Amino acid sequence: MISDFNLSGLSDLLHRQLTGFFPLDEWEHDLLNRCMPETLSRLERCIAGVDNKYFHRDGEIFFSPFHSGQWLIFLCYLANTVSTRHGLAASEDIRRAKTFADKIYYLNKIMHSVDIYHEVELPDVFFLEHPVGTVLGRASYQEGFMAYQNCTVGGNKGHYPTLGRNFRMMSGSKILGNSHVGDNVTLAANTYVKDTDIPSGATVFGASPSLTIKFL
Repeated sequence: MISDFNLSGLSDLLHRQLTGFFPLDEWEHDLLNRCMPETLSRLERCIAGVDNKYFHRDGEIFFSPFHSGQWLIFLCYLANTVSTRHGLAASEDIRRAKTFADKIYYLNKIMHSVDIYHEVELPDVFFLEHPVGTVLGRASYQEGFMAYQNCTVGGNKGHYPTLGRNFRMMSGSKILGNSHVGDNVTLAANTYVKDTDIPSGATVFGASPSLTIKFL
């Protein structure tokens, strides 16, 4: 179980990765240690809900800091926990926590070639498969979100998508702006959706405003 992991060992590994690129002070190191248990709890819920052979072994969930897809998820949750769930009260401490979260977000970008800002609220269960080049903006995400490489979730004129459960983005697909998507929707490879509502159960092809919507 992830909760059985050596927290000191994980903290030391992450500290080495961060200090390879950024200065890190003792206050940040202490905050990292305080945020680690909740981060691992979130990671454990996510891995338990992902149907992927590399996330389970002998009937148990499996976590390795050397599995890049799992480490990516870990860094997403850690950056978000540090940024928004730190339990700090003083405004200066909150500012410092945001700066530290920036470093973790940046590390994830360096290591995995994804752009997922630490204030983006990802769901309890999500999965990114070969996610090089993927950008996830400030949309509303639900359980079972999945994206492949070179996918984009982004804004248009200040509006961001609202996504249903089990929303899947195949490689190169994009969804932007004031788009509302039902449950169990798939964007086919290279599909481009902007300011469009998509019903539940649909598979979407093409580009807005000339989309093809099928129910397979």
